[in-house]
Amino acid sequence: MPNIVEYQVQGHIGVITLNNPPVNALSVGKGLLQGILDAIKAGDHDPAVRAFLLIGGGKNFSGGADITEFGKPPFPGMATLRDVLQYMDTVTKPIVAAISGPTMGGGLELALGAHYRCAITGAQIGLPEVKLGILPGAGGTQRLPRLIGAKTALDMIISGDPVSTERALELGIVDEIVTGDLLAAAVKYANRVVKEGKPIRRASSLTVAVEGDADAFFAEARARIAKEWRGYPAPLECLACVEAAVKRPFAEGVKFERERFEYLVGTDASKSLRHAFFAERAASKVKDVPDDTPVREIRSAAVIGAGTMGGGIAMNFVNVGIPVKVLEVSQEAIDRGFGIIRKNYAATVAKGRLAQDAMDKRMGLLTGVSSYDDLKDVDIIVEAVFEQMDVKQEVFRKIDAVAKPGAILATNTSTLDIDQIAAVTQRPQDVIGLHFFSPANVMRLLEIVRGAKTAKDVIATSMKLARTIKKVGVLVGVCDGFVGNRMVHAYFREAGFLLEEGALPQQVDRVLEDFGFAMGPFRVGDLAGLDIGWAIRKRQAATRNPSERYTKIGDLICERGRFGQKTGAGYYKYEAGNRKPIPDPEIEALIVQASKDAGIARREISDQEILERCLYQLVNTGAKILEEGIAQRASDIDIVYLFGYGYPRFRGGPMFTADLIGLPQVLEAVQRYEKAVGPWWKPAAILEKLAAEGGRFNG
Repeated sequence: MPNIVEYQVQGHIGVITLNNPPVNALSVGKGLLQGILDAIKAGDHDPAVRAFLLIGGGKNFSGGADITEFGKPPFPGMATLRDVLQYMDTVTKPIVAAISGPTMGGGLELALGAHYRCAITGAQIGLPEVKLGILPGAGGTQRLPRLIGAKTALDMIISGDPVSTERALELGIVDEIVTGDLLAAAVKYANRVVKEGKPIRRASSLTVAVEGDADAFFAEARARIAKEWRGYPAPLECLACVEAAVKRPFAEGVKFERERFEYLVGTDASKSLRHAFFAERAASKVKDVPDDTPVREIRSAAVIGAGTMGGGIAMNFVNVGIPVKVLEVSQEAIDRGFGIIRKNYAATVAKGRLAQDAMDKRMGLLTGVSSYDDLKDVDIIVEAVFEQMDVKQEVFRKIDAVAKPGAILATNTSTLDIDQIAAVTQRPQDVIGLHFFSPANVMRLLEIVRGAKTAKDVIATSMKLARTIKKVGVLVGVCDGFVGNRMVHAYFREAGFLLEEGALPQQVDRVLEDFGFAMGPFRVGDLAGLDIGWAIRKRQAATRNPSERYTKIGDLICERGRFGQKTGAGYYKYEAGNRKPIPDPEIEALIVQASKDAGIARREISDQEILERCLYQLVNTGAKILEEGIAQRASDIDIVYLFGYGYPRFRGGPMFTADLIGLPQVLEAVQRYEKAVGPWWKPAAILEKLAAEGGRFNG
């Protein structure tokens, strides 16, 4: 790639410009790092050059390493970032980095290798490698602590979160904030460094500051991080590297950092986190909807229903400045719904995460209405009423009669057939499913359900809308439960069978939580409300095959009025004001009796069987969804589970977990459970095919 690095001498300053759009990724293969090294060497031997300026072409300095090069063979003869930084540490002419835009990871490590750093307002500066399951691998864990101290550096590296230009100046990462044209201002600053005879200040030569006793500091930090980041190896390795920065010479610390980096790259956790990173980006692409598909403008919205879900959906729109009309049957219902929204915002204000005037502005974008005629001018209408087909169809008949031409008509159904809902309108091409997850103002997943007649521009608009309201949109097809709920129903069903066969709720939950879920299936059920699943099961009863195995345990619990935390009892009992689940002898007796009534002899069930049966039900059901075309790609299924169902991110999603385990091993277990447990374990054809070919769900 020509001119990927430009080198020009302006007066006494050798200006090195990175030109690798869009983010100036530090590519080895394209020769960007080699170009930087060659330019510095050229200026180092040029007596006319008295200082260097590193600057990014375009809007930012550098977004970091080119992560598409991870895992690829080395590029012989091409310089790496470590090579560049090692040479920079020998240069005796001042090197200034001019920071703008997102300067992340290797981009910041490059800037830390400079002797001085100036930045413009609006830059975001950080080391986010931990979010990919790795650590800064080019001296970041060694140079940053030497500049800003062990504690602050450790916090930045462990969180992976960026800091602003102003905060970076306070910390000592940036030496000066400049204004106006960055190149002109940075050249002026570099000339000042030369004129004032500022010393060559290498981060590698500084001593790390530690408050108090170093051993005590790292012991406390190690215990805290191990607890907070259970399942994630990278944070503890980051700590070990910062400790090395304190206790070892720079060269030894860099060597240790590299060893830990190479170890982390090979871990399943890092592979999973990198998969999640790319999968999230792939999910935004729809195979038969080109990127240049025209989209409809969404400048106003309406939500039908001011309940918990409807209110949460409305908050998503007003959060980004889109006014919302909320339709309810009475002013009392509107006031109650708006009161909940106001309470949610007030809690955020109290935590310092939202300004009072911002809350007031958002509340001002909400309008309560009680007539469908009031919806005639909005661009999108989202229905969030009771999960019952006839109720939703009646709502859509009314929407169809008043909505303007081109308005998008969306349903928030979590299980129902979009096509049956669209069929009662005169415009099925404008109907789409927007399945928000509860609480809708918090959960990032948005299942976007295309019907048989949904127009491509409606799909494109919905995918764009998801990004606008800061959701992760995943396009799915029509089936009972779509992707997420169809899979979770199989997961919960298998967990119920395990109870019937000999397990107890606390054992099943513990196994899944040890795997990495925040909560096991029965704790989740109690939190969400057991009556929701009960209503769905009752709806499905009419079409259930009488010969199909069905456990009544969940129904029996609901029949006792135990709907979970909201009633103080479900699979567990709860003390007033406390969400901690308490195992209940009453439920144990109910489960034992249910086993007896079903003619099932209870047995001891191993943790391994619990994990396999719950996990592989997800995988096998996901495989069936994939082969039916309900999901575009396996990674989309992973994203649904990562963002909507609390699947541990360090596991990459159920389909990626299966890839890591190996599909032949997964298939063997599925076939074993088909024989031992029942015919619903019949392997998906695509699982059999990929296992036989040595393939993977994800490429």
